[in-house]
Amino acid sequence: MNEQRFVVTDRVWQRLEPHLPVKAGDAGATAKDNRLFLEAVFWRVRTGSPWRDLPPAFGNWNSQFRRFRRWAKARVFESLFNSISGEPDLEYALIDGTIVQVHQKATGAKGGLKLRPSDVRAAA
Repeated sequence: MNEQRFVVTDRVWQRLEPHLPVKAGDAGATAKDNRLFLEAVFWRVRTGSPWRDLPPAFGNWNSQFRRFRRWAKARVFESLFNSISGEPDLEYALIDGTIVQVHQKATGAKGGLKLRPSDVRAAA
């Protein structure tokens, strides 16, 4: 597994770690590796693959899936999103015509778009 392609950088991890449900140093059972688990979730989202296709380097796919379901039910991902959404880093911000649509009336000048014959027809 190429760890250089991981999404969670050290800077992002420092922002996320305090908001996770089980951290190193907490009393009781601690998660084996929250950072690797988040990478597994991000890998799955990026690739669109089913949990069963999770690479073995992330651990047992069924364990990761069950943990994902527990976190989803406990609204952990919503909490993570809310905790970091106030400070966007805009590293991956991209706006283009594939995701932003223009209103139909914004396609032409006053009075709308007028069809004109091309110069080829006029010359013939």
